[in-house]
Amino acid sequence: MLQRLLITRRIYPEALARLEPAFEVVHNQDTDIPFTPEQLAAHLARSDYLFSTVADRLDASVLGAASSLRLVAQGAVGINNIDLAHCAAHGIAVTNTPGVLDETTADFAWALMMATARRIPESERAVRDGQWKGWAFDQFAGVDIHGATLGILGMGRIGSAIARRAQGFGMEVLFHNRTPSDSALARYVGKADLLARADFVIVVVPYTPQTHHLIRAEDLAQMKSSACLINIARGGVVDDAALVAALASGRIRAAGLDVFEHEPALHPGFLELQNVVLTPHIASSSRATRLAMQNLAIDNLLAHRAGAPLKTPVALPGSTLEHKTSV
Repeated sequence: MLQRLLITRRIYPEALARLEPAFEVVHNQDTDIPFTPEQLAAHLARSDYLFSTVADRLDASVLGAASSLRLVAQGAVGINNIDLAHCAAHGIAVTNTPGVLDETTADFAWALMMATARRIPESERAVRDGQWKGWAFDQFAGVDIHGATLGILGMGRIGSAIARRAQGFGMEVLFHNRTPSDSALARYVGKADLLARADFVIVVVPYTPQTHHLIRAEDLAQMKSSACLINIARGGVVDDAALVAALASGRIRAAGLDVFEHEPALHPGFLELQNVVLTPHIASSSRATRLAMQNLAIDNLLAHRAGAPLKTPVALPGSTLEHKTSV
């Protein structure tokens, strides 16, 4: 008898084709409508394996019904949506998809930074709305990236990829991690120093209890009034209410955000501002990279089913390798 695999969101047909011979697959491939917590719990009560996404809240109330669940294969790097302590206590293995999305996510960090600095969405809206009446010296004047100072909060794989790209723009690159470290690409400084000196601050840390509201009102107050904040990390790392207030008052110049505290819901203040660029959690969303993420999750599923070592296991609480945060 095939073991039952629940897939919570639509995946690419070629990825699904790898799974269907190996499992009894249950999914909402046609509608791609997220399961409610009650629906997810009901499905998990009859499932042996789970292919999840960061949008699935896998807390104890949901996982508690999963008496036969053996593996959660998360189709993402972040795992803050999973109750790891519950998984550890109930013998449920967890995997994620590190490495395969680093370069694509770094590309997007730059796309978001450039769109924010040069006011691209704002000016594009003006053209579409018929507001462009001719050329002017001061029309949608932005700020330069070349020669500016870039501050990276979280110098892991993605942060390093962002820093490599900065070399071509002649930027001074500063970084801060919770533990001081060396980098050939950037100079380590304290968090307060980074915030005070950077023209662009990019946040690229995992979401953990330690990084909740890593950027709050007092941190925004330390930034230059001409600075831009870019968040490609996770919602909750930045205090969205404090950021709305800082943007509305001109405390900082602008922000580019791919993640939000309560996504897909937004703080309503963001929609009233012109100096913020908003994207729907798509930093890793090239087809090649999203397929690579799916395939790595599938590699883990097939390895577990075959009794082989997992490709990218997540260390669970109580193990010798706890999940770390870089800030």
